[in-house]
Amino acid sequence: MVTRRSVRQSGRSLLNKWWRRSWLLILGRQISTPRLEKQIKDFCAGARMLAWQRQGMYIGAGILTAFYYNLTMSLIFIILLQLSEWIDMRVVNRASAWADGRRQVAERLHNTLLLTSTLSSLTVAGFTIAVAHLEGPSQHLTPLFFLFAAGLFAAVNNHQLPRVLLVRLVLYGLVFIYIPARDLMLVRPGWDSTLWLQLVTVIFVLFFVIECSRIFLLLYRTGLDQLDDLRKERDRARAALEIKSQFVSVVSHELRTPLTSIHGSLSVLRTGAFADSPERTNEIVDIAFKNSKRLSDLINDLLDLQKIESGQMRYDFAAVDLCDLINEAVGMMHGYSERTDNAIRVNFSMDELFISADAGRMTQVLTNLMSNAIKFSKPGHEVVVSVHADGETARVEIQDFGIGIPPNSREMVFGKFTQVDGSDHRSHQGSGLGLNITEKIVLAHGGTIDYVSTPDVGTTFSLEFERLK
Repeated sequence: MVTRRSVRQSGRSLLNKWWRRSWLLILGRQISTPRLEKQIKDFCAGARMLAWQRQGMYIGAGILTAFYYNLTMSLIFIILLQLSEWIDMRVVNRASAWADGRRQVAERLHNTLLLTSTLSSLTVAGFTIAVAHLEGPSQHLTPLFFLFAAGLFAAVNNHQLPRVLLVRLVLYGLVFIYIPARDLMLVRPGWDSTLWLQLVTVIFVLFFVIECSRIFLLLYRTGLDQLDDLRKERDRARAALEIKSQFVSVVSHELRTPLTSIHGSLSVLRTGAFADSPERTNEIVDIAFKNSKRLSDLINDLLDLQKIESGQMRYDFAAVDLCDLINEAVGMMHGYSERTDNAIRVNFSMDELFISADAGRMTQVLTNLMSNAIKFSKPGHEVVVSVHADGETARVEIQDFGIGIPPNSREMVFGKFTQVDGSDHRSHQGSGLGLNITEKIVLAHGGTIDYVSTPDVGTTFSLEFERLK
């Protein structure tokens, strides 16, 4: 059953919700420095563009006041407004020229603009109160219209800075209510008096001004949000373009050298120049084979990266022994380590250490890390692979004694198409994809990968996984 009390409570609840949302919208939230700078610049641009309109309103109100009410009060009003306008425009011009982007400066300019806006609002409020006092208890058309015009002007042109808008609305709103409320307190009329009608009308007008402010503020913020989205899309497009450029540069560089070598080797074999020299022929075939292997590795890396980024990489998880996987990976690296004179030494703290993993992909991770350790080690030094358990964690460490990695290089180490030495004359070739793919495979296993390194001393990569018991 619907009662008057329930209707009142429902109406009060809706009004409170609207009022709370309006205040939250006006007060806003912590915003980024670029957005605050944008709001300040927009506010200042509007203030400079509308300077003559404000002067016209002030002078027009002053002339009317001087003719119909009081010349002295009109002159005082115009002087005070011109003073506040001069101070305000000085701050506006300084803010318009500001371009260093510092948060501290932005907040100081914002607070200064808030202060100067408060001064001009107090001047307008004081003027309308003075006119209303001169009129005495009556229908205050002129001062209330001045207030309405000032409030609507603030709603339309001050929404860029919500706190400035809030100060103006609060001051004008208080004066809006004060003028008819003062008449009611002085006269104490009956309910049929038009003074009550004036109060109710003022409340409706005030509601209209606040709602207009809320709408303009919402539209402006929506525009800022869309601008932020466009800026993010622009940054993503730039990042994608940079990745594309890196991809084309790396792939073209990595493809050109082995293809040129393969083409040259086959061209020599095709001429039959070494038909009578099997040893020389085998050397040329070996060169072509190594370069074809390099091409194959690059293509496999690109295919793995595409699968990972498209979510098509499949893992067959099962309980696997890390010790067995490491022994298998060491066997696969045996030939490479012999050619580079870098032996691999294994250090197991236990015979078995099980984790949940895709055996093939985990072997890919281990061989890639061992290959890098061998590649960047100094000739004649060992690569040490250690395995041990730390509570519920299985840990693998692959240590080399090589050139090391410079500080603050993590993004380059695990980035796509990046290498710490990215020059065309680097001594170690590669696509810059291996560690990026390795990190993604480790993360897909619920593990972590990290490294510690000292330049010219060596690097230790560590892997951690949840241990199966």
